[in-house]
Amino acid sequence: MPKFAIVLLTILIIMIIALIVLYFVGKRAQKKKEEQDAQIAAAAQTISMLIIDKKKMRLKDSGLPANVIAQTPKMLRRSKLPIVKAKVGPKVMTLICDGQIFDSVPVKKEVKATVSGLYITAVKGMRGPIEAPAKKKKGFMAKLKEKAGK
Repeated sequence: MPKFAIVLLTILIIMIIALIVLYFVGKRAQKKKEEQDAQIAAAAQTISMLIIDKKKMRLKDSGLPANVIAQTPKMLRRSKLPIVKAKVGPKVMTLICDGQIFDSVPVKKEVKATVSGLYITAVKGMRGPIEAPAKKKKGFMAKLKEKAGK
């Protein structure tokens, strides 16, 4: 067998092993995510609040309690999280928002939010429906991907 074929076979075998490992790691991560979602849903409460501000900021700059920052994994501390400042009753609180609903959270409006601890999972308007966020302009790369998919 030529050397070229041996090199290609070893690369192919390594790639197949990597795909198998990624498959099982992905299944395990998906099970963990489902368990966490079930725990979040079990502890959820509906609270009315006035949204003061929302930003994507680093965890250490967010103003969350020190014990929350200490409990987060070190890799997550560097990433930006969707942070919402809201007035819940007489208190002004800093909450973490779900990334999927962050764009639909209205600023300076009163809403009913489903909250689990410090995590906002859903938002409904108190007085009427929440306006849909304006659609963002597609970037150059997104247009290229769309054309390639056709």
